[in-house]
Amino acid sequence: MRCWSLLVILGCVAVPSLSSPTSLSRQKRSHHEPEGYWSTKLTWKTEWVKVWKTDKKLIWKPDWKKIQVPIWKEIQVPVWKEIQVPDWKTIQKPIWKETQVPAWKEIQVPDWKEVQVPAWKEIQVPDWKEIQVPDWKEIQVPAWKQIWKPVWVEIQVPAWKEIQVPDWKKQFVPEWVKEGIHGEHYLGKDEHGNEYTAHDLWRKKLIWKPVWKKVWRTEKKQIWVPQKKMEWKSEWKQIWKTEKKQIWRTEKKQIWRTEKKQIWIPKKEQIWRTEKKQIWVPKKVLIWKEEKVQIWRTEKVQKWVTDKKLVWKDEWKQIWVPVWKTIEVPAWKKISKPVWEKVWVKVHHHHGWD
Repeated sequence: MRCWSLLVILGCVAVPSLSSPTSLSRQKRSHHEPEGYWSTKLTWKTEWVKVWKTDKKLIWKPDWKKIQVPIWKEIQVPVWKEIQVPDWKTIQKPIWKETQVPAWKEIQVPDWKEVQVPAWKEIQVPDWKEIQVPDWKEIQVPAWKQIWKPVWVEIQVPAWKEIQVPDWKKQFVPEWVKEGIHGEHYLGKDEHGNEYTAHDLWRKKLIWKPVWKKVWRTEKKQIWVPQKKMEWKSEWKQIWKTEKKQIWRTEKKQIWRTEKKQIWIPKKEQIWRTEKKQIWVPKKVLIWKEEKVQIWRTEKVQKWVTDKKLVWKDEWKQIWVPVWKTIEVPAWKKISKPVWEKVWVKVHHHHGWD
């Protein structure tokens, strides 16, 4: 305790540190303990320090790929449909007709008598005959017309995005280090006259230690953002145009047909003898009469119905592609650091000479 008091009086700072050896001084030992002094020894201490090394890291970058996707498109297709149209058909219909038929009757004629006898005469009778005459009919025929439709196409445009990138900034922080004072230093005398000296004292020194601090700085990175662009796409549209088609129409034409007609011509007969006289008696005869009846005839007409057609449409699909990125990864490096250790040095006295 007396030695420490003397150090404080002389202004020597000798505060023990946890990380470094304390001040060395000679002390008085008892006769049974070996004499010596405390000294420092430089040794090398192995430590692991953290360093940064450059490495490559596989990352995935977005990209766009053009693909074909199937879609259903409505189209008009022609089909044939059976319909019933009215028509006329001539048929033979049996009817009963009351006619006069000749008959013979026996009479007594005193003289000549003029009577009517049947005869046949060719006559012209009107009749109707079906003929086909040409005619024009307006019909709708399909045609194709090219039209332009605006469509939106998604494109990629460049843009700038602010990102944070790591950086290192050098700073100085204060730190207390021990500095050795070499040589022998007088510390004073005790009450018995013994002198106290100290060798290689230590003192604290404030230094500024450089430290690298990780900071983040803002940089601009080019990215691609989707944007819509209007383009004109050509398409073929089906239209209907009017055309004239020649058809044949049935008409009735009046003609004259030759027929034989029964007529009566006069004839003289003697009445004084029995003669047969022709008379007419009513009689029903079954004849065939032409009639026109309406019938329904099946025809095929062309109609357009809606159908679905599978087409392929261009679309953009986002994919991820691998790229290599250079990064800083931590690693450990083995270094040797000099350290001063406190050791006790024994002093051996040789009797008879110094």
